Amino acid sequence: MHESIKSFQIDRLKVHIFADKSTLGHAAGVQAALQMRKMLREQDRIRIVLAAAPSQNEFLAALVTMEGIDWTRVVVFQMDEYVGLDADDPRSFRSFLESRLCVRVKPGEVHFIDPGHDRTTQWVRYGELVGQAPINLVCLGIGENGHIAFNDPGIADFDDPQIIKQVALDETSRRQQVHDGCFARLESVPKMAVTLTVPVLLGGQQLLCMVSGANKRNAVRRTLYGPLSPQCPASILRTHPDCTLLVDRDAVDDCKS
Repeated sequence: MHESIKSFQIDRLKVHIFADKSTLGHAAGVQAALQMRKMLREQDRIRIVLAAAPSQNEFLAALVTMEGIDWTRVVVFQMDEYVGLDADDPRSFRSFLESRLCVRVKPGEVHFIDPGHDRTTQWVRYGELVGQAPINLVCLGIGENGHIAFNDPGIADFDDPQIIKQVALDETSRRQQVHDGCFARLESVPKMAVTLTVPVLLGGQQLLCMVSGANKRNAVRRTLYGPLSPQCPASILRTHPDCTLLVDRDAVDDCKS
């Protein structure tokens, strides 16, 4: 991959290492745009799932500048959301995606996880929308505890029958939100969230995963070299037929490769 300083493969997972987060983000934007253009040449519209986290900032900033994507034919789904925040709360993942993507490129359809009062009904409806047709592209990250979306260790189920579910966030997940600057203190971080499940994420035709920073080193090491286990949910990425992991040097400095 252009600008990577090292590339290799673990099982089926393609790995590219970049000098820094900025270079990684730009390369991810180029790669996602390339795949989206190809898919749009082959079908009327495409369905993508996007993560919302500071780890995605550089990627999204690059993606919205890429030319040749007919965003009117793109359907966007949200990967996860906190329970208990208002939809317009600036700390919500909906607000994150609206400000960094939707107002810039105006996708043809955007489906957000509704945090309204009738939550169960709304989440069932959201799951039905996700399940209506295949997901073409999933853009995600890996948490400090190895989670993908909010499928934390102890909650992640590689054979989960559900499309979307409510989960209790473990303390590592909640502390990460403070480390990332999303919340000022742990007490402010919601204790519950709703997330797409592991099989839904792995059901995407293509997966593009971005990870940066020394705080993710242990998670990356376990993802690449540990056992395939829900105790490191991201390890399942090694089984996907078309998943690319982009990491910066800080995230893999002490990883063998």
